[in-house]
Amino acid sequence: MSFWDTLRIGASALNAQRLRMDIISNNVANAETTRTEEGGPYRRQDVVFSTRDDKESRFLPELVRAAHARNGEAQTVGIAGVDGRLEGVRVAGVVTDTTTEGPRVYDPTHPDADAEGFVQYPNVNIVTEMTNLLSATRSYEAAMQVVEAAKRMALRALEIGRS
Repeated sequence: MSFWDTLRIGASALNAQRLRMDIISNNVANAETTRTEEGGPYRRQDVVFSTRDDKESRFLPELVRAAHARNGEAQTVGIAGVDGRLEGVRVAGVVTDTTTEGPRVYDPTHPDADAEGFVQYPNVNIVTEMTNLLSATRSYEAAMQVVEAAKRMALRALEIGRS
């Protein structure tokens, strides 16, 4: 795996997690939105990831691959890839949760109350969103550490080359 492959994979993770954090933030911001342009309450959204289709990047450096083979482990160790290749991550899409309903609250004074006085609120659970935000933040930090480690290794290689 080259320096550029590492940066490309790290950058793909950073972009994917940044979008995930944006979507989560949008969910939190609309947790009380009872009327949208489409009609009805806001619907929670989520990001769907898939592997990036990059046929030139490699799954593991040859040294690590050989070490796994010596230990009798599978050559593809649970990271999504095709034919032993690591593609990185991409956002396959943003999906809207239309299967779960938000709470129905009795508030006849609310402008969006139905004839019975109930208001349909969004299907956004703040606890779930904050947990997802924490997970996305940690994933973003991990990807950033990968990029920083690659940068440090490249700088160290340049220093060795100067000696």
